[in-house]
Formats: sequence, C-alpha cells, structure tokens
Amino acid sequence: MLGRRDPQRSFFDSQSLPHRVPADSFYGRMGAVSDVLFRDDDLEMMYCPDNGRPSIPPSLLAGVTLLQHHDNVSDAEAVGRTMFDQRWKVALNLPVDFPGFDPSSLSHSRNRLVDHGQERYAFSRFIAVGREAGFIPDRVTLLTDTTNVKGAGAVQDTYTLLRQGTRKLLKAAGLALPGQRQGLAPRTRDLVERYVDQDRKADIDWADPQQRLAHLQVLAADVDAALELAIEHSDNDEVRHLAWLLTKTLRVGDDLETDEQGQIQIAQGTAPDRIISLTEPEMRHGRKSKAHRFDGFKVVVTTEQSSELLLDIADVTAAGSDGAHLLPTIQRTAAAADVVVERVIGDGAFGSGENRAACADYPDQAVDLVAPVAQPTDPAVHKAAFAIDLAVATATCPQGHTVSGQPGPQQESQPTWLFTFPRATCAACPLFERCVRSKTTGRTVRTGPYEAELQAARRRQQGSEFDALYRLRPAVERKIGELVRHGLRDTRYVGEPNRQLQRLWLGAAVNLKRLFTLAQAQSVDLYALLRRLEPRQAGLMAA
Repeated sequence: MLGRRDPQRSFFDSQSLPHRVPADSFYGRMGAVSDVLFRDDDLEMMYCPDNGRPSIPPSLLAGVTLLQHHDNVSDAEAVGRTMFDQRWKVALNLPVDFPGFDPSSLSHSRNRLVDHGQERYAFSRFIAVGREAGFIPDRVTLLTDTTNVKGAGAVQDTYTLLRQGTRKLLKAAGLALPGQRQGLAPRTRDLVERYVDQDRKADIDWADPQQRLAHLQVLAADVDAALELAIEHSDNDEVRHLAWLLTKTLRVGDDLETDEQGQIQIAQGTAPDRIISLTEPEMRHGRKSKAHRFDGFKVVVTTEQSSELLLDIADVTAAGSDGAHLLPTIQRTAAAADVVVERVIGDGAFGSGENRAACADYPDQAVDLVAPVAQPTDPAVHKAAFAIDLAVATATCPQGHTVSGQPGPQQESQPTWLFTFPRATCAACPLFERCVRSKTTGRTVRTGPYEAELQAARRRQQGSEFDALYRLRPAVERKIGELVRHGLRDTRYVGEPNRQLQRLWLGAAVNLKRLFTLAQAQSVDLYALLRRLEPRQAGLMAA
C-alpha cells in the first residue's frame, strides 16, 4: 500500500537545525525544493490501493535514487548516506536521527518503476519543468553524440561460454535436482554430474594448442547433447533462450567453425553480433575508432543547444554505426519533450547520405542535419574533385575531360551511375599515377544512392555558416564528460530496461543541476514551477 511523506515538520529535521551544507550547493538547492521535487501521488499506480503495510514513500525513494546516481554509489552506500551524511539529509529534508531502511527497498523500487513503465519519471518531470519555465523552446536544435560504457557482465572466452552455457541450460531444465535425473541414460547422467555438480575448468595445459583443440571437441559434443536434452523442455522460456545462445555460439558460426576434417575450430575473425557474456547476453564488442575497442554498450546523448538540458539519453548496442541511431533519437526527443526538431548537429558518424535524405524528408518538417563529410586524404584525385552532374549523367575530371555515365545497379531503390574515362586520356594526365588504379582502363568513378545529398553537404561544408553551426557541437561532449564524472561509464544493472533506467536517472540528476543554474541565472522560482507543474505532470506520466 502506498506510503506518504508526513508533511508535519519536527524540531529534528535537518533543515530546522544549523548545518554547514552551502545553500548554493546541489544538495542545498535540492533541499530547498525537496517537498515538491517528487510527489507520492505520481507513482500511486505502483502500489496496491487497499492492502498491505504502507510502503516507504515513493517520493523519498525517488529522491534517494536521484542522489544515488548523482554521487554514483551503491544501494547500501546510498542508505548509509541517508543516515550519516548531512548533505543527503539536507537534500532530502530528513530528520537528523533518520533510521534508514533496508537497501533492498531501492532494488524493489527500481523493479516497480520498470514494471509500471515509469523509468522515465524523473527525467520526464525535469524536461517538463524546463518546458514550463521556457528554458526549452518549442523549436529546438539538438546536439547529439555517442559514448561507450562498460557492461555489467563478465566478458567470457569461447570455452567459458560453452561450459557455462551448458551448465545454465541443464540447470534451467531442472536437472540440478537429483530427483529429476532418474531414468536418464548413463551418458546424460555423466554430462549433468560434470557440468552441474562439478563445474570445474578442464584440467589441461591451456598453453598447448593440441590439448585446447581436443578439449574443444569435447565441449562441442557436450553442447550438442545438452541441446538435444533441452528439446524435452522447449516450453520453458529460459531453456529456449539459453539453447538459442549456445546454438548461436556453436552452430551459427559466431565463435566456431568446422574444418575440412570435420573438427571444430575457433573461427577466424570476430562475428559482428558475437555474444561475449552469458551474464549479460546483450553486451557486444564495439569500436569508437580503429584504435579504441571496448566491451559493453553505447549511450546516445542528446542535448538542447540553447539550454544545454538533456532531452534524450538512450542505451544502444555497441555494434554498428552511430548514425543508425539518429532518426530514433529525433523521434524520441520530439515525442517526449513535445518539441519540433529543426536542426541536429553531430559528428561525421551521423552524416551518411541515408541520414541526410531521411532528415530532408522528415514528416511535417525537414530537419537540418549539420554533420561533416569525411575529408579525402588526396583531395586532388578524390571523387569530390570530379564535377558530377546527375541530371545529365556526366562527370568532368579535374583536368576538364567529360564522359557520360552508364547506369549502375540500383541500391536502396536509388539509381547509381558508373563513369569510366578513356585510358589514353588518363595516361596523358600529370595526375595519372595518383588517380588511376586499374591496369587496363582509365579512372572509374561510381556514384552511390545518395550522391546528390553528399554533394550538397560537401558544398555546404566549405562555407562559414557550416563552421559557425558546427562549433556548437562540443557542448554535447562537455555534457558527456559531466555524465561520465557521475558514473556513466559503469553499468550497474543487467537487462535493457534496467540499464535504460540507470541512464535516465543519471540524466535526470544532471538535468536538475542544470535547472538550478538556469533558474538562478534567469531569476525563475523553481519551487513555484514544480508546484504548478503537478496537474500537467500527471498527464505527462500517463502519456
């Protein structure tokens, strides 16, 4: 049943007694609005209306969760600070003798938020404050970027994935219980005993390639036997999931392949969607650059340019291009903040021709995408140095020679062109050695499906207007740096909903800091805004 904070103040309230927490600190400012920052009624749907003991007030748990992400501390440390840290007592307006509560209450609170679709509660509330105060305009310019974060699971090699996966599969099938093993064939019983009862790493010389190879054959055979056994328990969701993970690792070819002799071998290279952890199966290898590889996830961070408030923060897969997340970011931001996105500024990863075409054709209003096109290493002979007229299908090289194009294969339902210059013409050119790679023909230029968009982007990039706009982008990098200082790199929870909750509450804490700064600079009464927001907030959370 829903518990509520007692509005009655006592002599022992931390704010009623002398303290040394500065009024202009984050904790002091939070304490000044603590009784309207969150409302118990906003989260009433998470509790039984007429049964059970009163809960810890959800407004208090929300405040503790916000501070927990601001200070990047564990559940146990968060509860300890409510009892012993004067800054937290002032921020939450707790009595000096506050007895605390069991740390598991924070875990239960997070589960309730996820189960009832309220993980955006604090983040959405503070965006609504920014909109109500006029800090966030109706038409916005977004600054967006991604950063890498670590996963909460342990990265495992192929041998460990197969061994632990087999063990988990057998346990999920109920074979950890001795009574379930009756009637099993001796081979199956031995399999269960080795993986469930013993579960030890193989006693081999791991530096010997032949012993590793022989052990790999044993593991593969055991996985196949476990998968056959799992067929009898295919109605179990966990069994099906684990069977899929093992099949992907062993038979789909993410980690293993079969050689000409029929032996299982470790596959060469890394599969793009390779599973790297059974404790967090959604973790992946990722790259921010050729030299920077990481294991975990990416987070897309999007701020509003004028206020520098976060309008979106999303946990996404580590694999793949950053640019693939541009349109979902625009859609989420427009819907959640009730704004029109006029312009997006991002780095070169967002500047693909596909994104430019999609932004130009965005429903209701085109979105101006400001992102650089990659600069060629040799501009004199790069395709950008050729004057390509798509209307008449001609290409003119830097030396003034023009050829007509031949239609190429359609890509993404868009036409492409192939322009081939005569070998004799190219051989007489002083740029021949740098420009021509073919041994038989002259220079060949191919256009892609979004050539017109990329041409326009290259022309725009040469102007001062582009430079002025692109100089705004570092603000999102500073915001990412602020998030990292508050613990963005460390993922605490397993599972996409829980990870997303962590990102959103961390974003809410950073936004609250920014709201305090904006309110002071513009003489806005944040306390009055929060009180006035209450009816609108109920509608926002319902939406």
